[in-house]
Amino acid sequence: MNIHEFQGKEILQKYGVATPKGYVATTPEEAVKRAQIIANETQTNTWAVKAQIHAGGRGKGGGVKIAKSLTEVKEYASQILGMTLVTHQTGPEGKYVSQILIEQGIYYPGPSEVEEFYMSVLLNRKSGRFTFVYSPEGGMDIEEVAEKSPDKIFKEEIDSAFGVLPFQARRIAINLGLKGKAFKEMTKFVANIYNAYIAVDASMIEINPVLKTSDDQVFAADAKIILDDNALFRHPVLANYRDESEEDPSEIEASKNNLNFIKLNGNVGCMVNGAGLAMATMDIIKLSGGEPANFLDVGGGANKETVEQGFRIIMKDKNVKAILVNIFGGIVRCDRVANGITEAYKSIGNITIPIIVRLEGTNSKEAKEIIEKSGLKVIPVTTLQEAANAVKKVI
Repeated sequence: MNIHEFQGKEILQKYGVATPKGYVATTPEEAVKRAQIIANETQTNTWAVKAQIHAGGRGKGGGVKIAKSLTEVKEYASQILGMTLVTHQTGPEGKYVSQILIEQGIYYPGPSEVEEFYMSVLLNRKSGRFTFVYSPEGGMDIEEVAEKSPDKIFKEEIDSAFGVLPFQARRIAINLGLKGKAFKEMTKFVANIYNAYIAVDASMIEINPVLKTSDDQVFAADAKIILDDNALFRHPVLANYRDESEEDPSEIEASKNNLNFIKLNGNVGCMVNGAGLAMATMDIIKLSGGEPANFLDVGGGANKETVEQGFRIIMKDKNVKAILVNIFGGIVRCDRVANGITEAYKSIGNITIPIIVRLEGTNSKEAKEIIEKSGLKVIPVTTLQEAANAVKKVI
């Protein structure tokens, strides 16, 4: 589950991670009041005005501005609130900005230079260990750094039995080129980030930039946290952080029907059972000249209700020109799925796009007979190659 920057910083603060003082506002007038409170608390005379959406690249899209007066706070808040912010992660449709974060300015003059770093914590599935990925080149797209300067990307794997050991935190600070007070602050920062990551069952914590200020303090200037949906039952307070206005309506509807659905930008919808089969099905669509319009896993208990809901969700996408159903009958019998498809087809009615159906596994022959005798405009196939050929013909 994605959460907003200000929510991520609330989590980090609870675990001792330093973040700039900040408050959320929904109107320009409220933004000015929040800025004044921050000035009184920190003696700052600059503020960051930051759009709160679930997407990166906000600064490049005009969603982050630095205000040097309360007048500018109000001006920038008026510009950002209500805008449709387009970034490389939102797609061309952009995202509507309904709230902003007013934050203490931390880029101020001092005895040393301000430095920006990149840091993230995530699970390395290959090694099975939690891993810090970090770089002295922060404040920019980490993908660009990895492509142009791979020697500036460092990794530190953590044994979950011991957590971050002191020598590992020191090694991270050394690789970031820090010394003195900033060195000590970074070792604390690393340990606290890891503690937060473990405590809230995060899938990822990404901070870009981690900022070393001119007086050698270390702040999380940004915060992107993804929480593990499967662990939210342990964190009912964090479950309330969900902002459905930031999610695709189809994905919300699918989750309410216990379907695993991710919307994509293609023209062929797919319905499968099992993530591995879903990936193979999307590959088949791609190799056939089409583009997958979604990832939809109906799970091992596919029946009329789940199939019908799946069809309805897929067909809400106007770009879908065909649907490929690829079900393996292991936990569930193919004939039951076939009956579910025909009943769902009749229940929905007025289906105008081709539906290609491949059912393999237990009672697959019976399933194919049910599809063929249904009288519906469904294209039954047996092999993946036949499925691919059918996709080519209908798109």
